[in-house]
Amino acid sequence: MQGGAPSDPSQLPPFPVIVGVPRSGTTLLRMMLDSHSELAIPPETGFLLDDRIADSLPGCREIAREMTQFPRQAPAWADFGIDADEFLDKAEALNSESGPGDVLRLFYRMYATKHGKPRAGDKTPGYVNAMNTVARLMPEARFIHIIRDGRDVALSWRETWFAPSDDISTLVRTWTDTILGARKSAVGLQYREVFYADLVCDPAAVLQDLCEFVGLRYEPSMLSYYTRSPQRLTEHRARYGTDGTLIVSHDTRIVQQQNTMKPILPRNGVWRREMEPHDLSRIDPTSMSLLDEIARTSKLL
Repeated sequence: MQGGAPSDPSQLPPFPVIVGVPRSGTTLLRMMLDSHSELAIPPETGFLLDDRIADSLPGCREIAREMTQFPRQAPAWADFGIDADEFLDKAEALNSESGPGDVLRLFYRMYATKHGKPRAGDKTPGYVNAMNTVARLMPEARFIHIIRDGRDVALSWRETWFAPSDDISTLVRTWTDTILGARKSAVGLQYREVFYADLVCDPAAVLQDLCEFVGLRYEPSMLSYYTRSPQRLTEHRARYGTDGTLIVSHDTRIVQQQNTMKPILPRNGVWRREMEPHDLSRIDPTSMSLLDEIARTSKLL
């Protein structure tokens, strides 16, 4: 079990953290790993994207309270199914030397216990830009960066409520900058890249490798993740702003993750069928170079 305030965090089991550009397969990989009998992975948390949680707030109860209100513009605590008052009380009971990392471990421990499992992980795509912060507070973190062809990512991302742009070339460039930035910041971290094309074409081989990376035995039942996904996705509640305005409905969130409720259907090279020549021609040279590199490196692309 991941503890609250260990004297030596290096003695904790590895803590898998799935990161990546949105629409790269992070939820699919979450469902696969979450299907392991020993591992529970909650919906996206993102707590450490808030400096008040990562660095600023004194006192474990105050850190925990901020977590229950994160993100401020549309709190997501309801997704986790953990009683906020119980969490606050347990955070307050941590010893006086505890800090943000210990409050985070408490949260993950409570989540894993709720699902009858001894270990937890995280799936927060945005942590791809904050891996050093996560590793500083949770040295046991092992980062799994899933990478999908940026053209397919852009086409899918553009259709979501959280897309930063509807311009394909802008989205592909964001994909490029994110991956290059992640590789730079990952130096010295426990970090592994996984290509989406490999995952969907040979999931058993990829999952066996990842299980070894995070200290788990491989379980073939992980390939049947889709039998559990419908129930797991019920956690994805409607999101409301602090003024009560609906930001995204439960149904919309489910539609965006509907492919995780089906057996794997490889969706590589969608851009070849769906991307307009005009959009393809506007992809910058740096992005094209990275796309070519990934195509060469992926075993099965």
